[in-house]
Amino acid sequence: MKTLLDSIDLPQDLRRVPAKQLKQVCDDVRQFLLSSVSKSSGHLASGLGTVELTVALHYVYNTPEDKLVWDVGHQAYPHKILTGRKNQLHSIRQKDGLHPFPWRDESPYDVLSVGHSSTSISAALGMAVAAERRGLREKVVAIIGDGAMTAGMAFEAMNHAGDIKPNMLVILNDNDMSISENVGALNRHFARLLSGKVYTSIREQGKKLLKPLPQIQHLASRAEEHMKGMMAPGTIFEELGFNYIGPIDGHDIDELVETLTNMRDLKGPQLLHIATQKGKGYQPAEKDPIGYHGVPKFDPTLSQLPVKAPGIPAYSDIFGQWLCDQASQDSSLMAITPAMREGSGMVEFSKRFPKQYFDVAIAEQHSVTYAAGLAIAGLKPVVAIYSTFLQRAYDQLIHDVALQNLDVLFAIDRAGIVGADGPTHQGAFDLSYLRCIPNMVVMAPSDEQECRDLLQTGYQYQGPAAVRYPRGSATGIELRDSDQCIPIGESRLIQTGESVAILSFGTLLAESRQVAEQLNATLIDMRFIKPLDIDAIVKAAGSHELLVTVEENSVQGGAGSAVLEVLAERQLNINTLTIGLPDQFVKHGSQAEVRAELGLDSNGLLQSIKRRLNKL
Repeated sequence: MKTLLDSIDLPQDLRRVPAKQLKQVCDDVRQFLLSSVSKSSGHLASGLGTVELTVALHYVYNTPEDKLVWDVGHQAYPHKILTGRKNQLHSIRQKDGLHPFPWRDESPYDVLSVGHSSTSISAALGMAVAAERRGLREKVVAIIGDGAMTAGMAFEAMNHAGDIKPNMLVILNDNDMSISENVGALNRHFARLLSGKVYTSIREQGKKLLKPLPQIQHLASRAEEHMKGMMAPGTIFEELGFNYIGPIDGHDIDELVETLTNMRDLKGPQLLHIATQKGKGYQPAEKDPIGYHGVPKFDPTLSQLPVKAPGIPAYSDIFGQWLCDQASQDSSLMAITPAMREGSGMVEFSKRFPKQYFDVAIAEQHSVTYAAGLAIAGLKPVVAIYSTFLQRAYDQLIHDVALQNLDVLFAIDRAGIVGADGPTHQGAFDLSYLRCIPNMVVMAPSDEQECRDLLQTGYQYQGPAAVRYPRGSATGIELRDSDQCIPIGESRLIQTGESVAILSFGTLLAESRQVAEQLNATLIDMRFIKPLDIDAIVKAAGSHELLVTVEENSVQGGAGSAVLEVLAERQLNINTLTIGLPDQFVKHGSQAEVRAELGLDSNGLLQSIKRRLNKL
């Protein structure tokens, strides 16, 4: 059966649809999104919650000339559907398919490539200033989720915008149910009043008339502020220099279109606060928006996602269990996450040890310096954070923790290839950016038992330490009854061979073992990137023809580079081969597909070593 959406490929098609039919367009988009993602997997609940907003934005604004700047990008699936990519949506997050987030090279409608949070307002501010400087008539809109508003960067941008006052709109997409009581007829009426031309004209004319009388102008401004404050929670945004409108119902397409139309030509920085429901229109996702945030393939006619069969635990589960075990013995342990409780394996911990658990929201910088304060006061902080998110707190890592040699353990999840989330989330750089920091101990386990042992090692170490481990399932080995601290900087000899020595850093040890067996090569599980086991490196260099390093990190500045520095410093003349991630941003695809393409599976490692041997 043909739908209205079938006739819409681009926003200009949408803008030809009569306004009274927009609700049907929203229903079509929501159904298309549900049908497509359920067949292919991907982010679902966020997009279901932004259908009406996306339709209204593309209906009111002249995109792509007018700029829509999405934050994070989980919520942008409907945007992709309406901007020429609906027939490719089934390929999202898959190798050679659509990017999981807005991506500049993919579409002129994607003006900011994004995967991390809280960047939209800063980027939109830059675009708005540029448009004014160049005399362009284009409008700029930033769409930011309520979670992303917890990051300081969003408020830094708003503080700047409120100071220089460009013409721009920030839409706060608030899917927190606690504000639902504020969304009603009175607030809708108030939003229409505040965004309408009559109110705006009175306010602007009043400012001009009162300009020669600053004291009266100040009183009038305060009166306006208090009137708004009685009916809308926008005082903080007003204080930052924004004209606040809302909250309004983000699922009422008629209200959205009318309000956005009213606000489109307002001067200065504007903020529209909308209330939405994550998972809107699909009852299971409405009831469980966290569970339906990112979904596997599933049958939407059923009321639940497929139950994951018991199997090998993920590394995040290994960390979560270690955390619980340690906290049961040590009440000084304090676990910190920047809004990644589920992803970091901390759900059980948060329930069992609520007084030792801190979710600081999307505030990576704060999480690290907060840990520094806990350490100074004699507690034992453990910061659970993704590799790609720790990049955002690099200054705090150096200045607030390492410089002061504080006792903070970083449990770095999603190190190396993460797969479907693509370039913004690949943990490609942590070994490079960590090993150059004084006082840091940097570790990479090869399996789950070693992961627990190294976590224990880092926890007992007096100073800053980091353990990095990948996304996904561990190896399935049987765990010991107790963990063991490993001497700092000590590697482990796996097998002794001839001609070739392979130094493996991290969880590519299994692939390296297969290659070592075929080549009769020496294999060493290095475990420590900083400090290195220099004795093991020197010994291997003196008794082999080729020294190979293997890591799932950028070869620029990574573990292999550290080994080369050791060889150069000691003037050891040996043929070398460093294998790792190339000097490029790694695109999305499954972990297995990406590793195979980059030559990091066993076959790829073997072929790289053979090619190097043939040149000797």
